[in-house]
Amino acid sequence: MPHDSTTTATPSAPARRGLPLLLGANLAANLGDGIAKVAFPLLAATVTRDPVLIAGLSAAQFLPWLLLAVLAGALLDRIDRRKAIVLANTARAAAIGGMTVLVLTDSASIWLIYVGALVVGVAEVVADSAANVLIPSVVDSNGLSGANSKLQATEIVGQTFAGGPLGSLTFAVFAAFPFLLTSASFAIGAALLLALAGSFRPQRSSSEMQDRPTATLRSDLADGLRWLVRDPIMWRLVVAAGGLALTSELAQAQLVLYALEDLSLTEAAFGVFGLVGGLGGLAGAAVASRLVDRFRGRYVLAWSMAAAGAAFVAMGLSAQPVVSAVLFGVFAGAVVVANVLLATTRHRLVPAELLGRVLGVWRTVVWGMLPVGALLGGLLTTLLGSTSATFAFSGACQIALGVVTIAAVLLLDRRAGRRHNPA
Repeated sequence: MPHDSTTTATPSAPARRGLPLLLGANLAANLGDGIAKVAFPLLAATVTRDPVLIAGLSAAQFLPWLLLAVLAGALLDRIDRRKAIVLANTARAAAIGGMTVLVLTDSASIWLIYVGALVVGVAEVVADSAANVLIPSVVDSNGLSGANSKLQATEIVGQTFAGGPLGSLTFAVFAAFPFLLTSASFAIGAALLLALAGSFRPQRSSSEMQDRPTATLRSDLADGLRWLVRDPIMWRLVVAAGGLALTSELAQAQLVLYALEDLSLTEAAFGVFGLVGGLGGLAGAAVASRLVDRFRGRYVLAWSMAAAGAAFVAMGLSAQPVVSAVLFGVFAGAVVVANVLLATTRHRLVPAELLGRVLGVWRTVVWGMLPVGALLGGLLTTLLGSTSATFAFSGACQIALGVVTIAAVLLLDRRAGRRHNPA
């Protein structure tokens, strides 16, 4: 991918010192996310084993991205991004606290679980988007791939490596325990960023101020969408990322049923299964920045898709928990490499004052595919009769997506060669 350091302002020395605080806050918040994303489906599984209702929970968790990501992105180009994270994490801590009360009083129905997941998801849209667009404010352009790898690592450590096992083990002790820990994690994430000094409200460019001195939220949204559509690289990446999200979520939404039913794991072992996936994700984060900086980005993306798909196909054919866990780690590592590439390219190409809006449109498309994929995955499992078959189908779709991407890359390279070397 091309490098363009002119689109991102060089951060000041105090701002650079904010990266450890941002990463620490992100680690704490993602620990809460990881615990919640295990505790919510385990709690739902005590109420129902209907694959469609289980998939509906995953859809409820990601639905806010489909509905609110664009609006959140536009707001993040107008307000202080640090304060947005603090408020969102505080809201998540309060909402999970309410869920704790419901679990303690044995009042949690599947529909109330959905409501809790929706509320937490709304705050997650703001917090995660703000953390992403803060990255160019705390590192210079040469450190973007490394910072994005570290951000991915905090998500993996928090959500999968620590949060998953902790969520399942504490749920096995008593059901309210993981929700108490989740609420505390979000509160810590909010507190850490209170120590980050300075203003992180984006400054609009002089040309934008001249064109629209009193720009409305609607016009801001239109500017972000117009820029994305006109950029030949970014809109293609949105399509590729959306396809990967849709095809992978077909199976990921069924992971709890795959582990409990097809692999016959216990609820506590389900978290350990996710732990192995976290190790794979950390390995991906460790090599991602070097791959992104050394090789052509389009090839890295295509091969990451193919590797992720091959791992899911093999999971669908495996009945051994250890083998399946290792394969899930391969999948996680491949997806992390793809995510680092996509985030770094976005930070390098998108103007700083448009980053929130472009990210909002991006995540509406990409993350909006997750609830669609989750619901289709539930229907697919019902139709095929097993979650293993769904994993195999999902993996085949990802491999096909990778093959199409590689073919498109080769075609573009061939056309570029003809332009430079006319017959």
